[in-house]
Amino acid sequence: MSKLNRRTFLRGTAVGALAAISPALIRCQSSRTPGYLQSYGAQYKTDPRAAARAWFAQARFGLFMHYGLYSMLGRGEWVMFHEKIPVAEYEKLAERFDPVNFDAELIADLAVDAGMKYVNLTAKHHDGFCLFDTGQSDYNSAVVAGRDLCGELAAACQKRGLGVFFYYSLAADWHHPYFLSRDYGRITRPDYKQPQPAYKFRSLDDFDRYVDYAQAHVRELLTQYGPVSGIWFDPFMGYFGAPQRYRIHQTYGMIRKLQPQCLISFKQGVTGDEDFAAPERRGHSMAHRVEQWFGKDQAAIAAAAWEKNKDKHNEICDTIQPGSWGYKKSAEGRHKTPGKVMAMLAQAAKQKCNLLLNTGPLPDGAIHGSVAKTLRAVGARLRREGFPPLA
Repeated sequence: MSKLNRRTFLRGTAVGALAAISPALIRCQSSRTPGYLQSYGAQYKTDPRAAARAWFAQARFGLFMHYGLYSMLGRGEWVMFHEKIPVAEYEKLAERFDPVNFDAELIADLAVDAGMKYVNLTAKHHDGFCLFDTGQSDYNSAVVAGRDLCGELAAACQKRGLGVFFYYSLAADWHHPYFLSRDYGRITRPDYKQPQPAYKFRSLDDFDRYVDYAQAHVRELLTQYGPVSGIWFDPFMGYFGAPQRYRIHQTYGMIRKLQPQCLISFKQGVTGDEDFAAPERRGHSMAHRVEQWFGKDQAAIAAAAWEKNKDKHNEICDTIQPGSWGYKKSAEGRHKTPGKVMAMLAQAAKQKCNLLLNTGPLPDGAIHGSVAKTLRAVGARLRREGFPPLA
């Protein structure tokens, strides 16, 4: 029997998982100062969220990693969408997913060597495949490869006093049967010419099943791996297809109840109550894009969120390879130099932002040799010269 044939999608009920919270677990997680916040221990005792924000403003530099089934194809993280790979065909990649060279200890050491203070891994990207052990479906690395990559990375980071963030694609899922149809936005589903039997969405009431599922995922990420520095939601544009149905305030409240120090980001922001904004490559509002897709009313919501977030200590996310975030074979030999990364750090500092620098691990999970070399060179320069001054 194949690994995927044993899959019972949406196993159990997400609603039941959401209800099964242990008050003792919350007290235990919130009473001890997380390792990465040890320097902020006194503040943490009175205001964990403020302590985490103060830490984040001093962190300056983080490692982003886009890794998943798409890495095996070597054509970027949007390959399922752009090439309109049918759901059933794409699922077959999971049967041979083998992150044999994903080494969390090496990754954490590399981050330390580079002068980074936190690491962010794609717990679930838009293709719906999870890199953590989840009870919500068997479409995850723990089932198909026997590896809980989020758990491994969290443990390695915590040993070294690094923060650990989990990227979670909340506003796009090309695999889940009850995610929004393309009637609600261009990126909700690939533009298939033939109906996909896996897709069961018929009305907005169906979408509630997906939100339950996603909230259960977030709860698992915050209760299975010790202190989590942040949940990093994406994609910003997908949210505006049906913002009233995401129950986003409920999700934010759940995060802050489970782990009060856990920071929340959703790109430039969708409510303005995010702890920081994390726009791609340049820090600016994307309200004009929302207006193009969804009209002036939704654009006004996006603009208002940006106004609330723009003066916080934010983060610019960018890639060390040209263009894509996931591994792209055609980008071999074109990684940014140490000098270019230092210039990116300087530009981020001018905008009062951290730099979250992304690499796409190779299909087997290894960090590309030239990326590791560049990051170590950047770390050596930072130890000699220090970080560029903040604006």
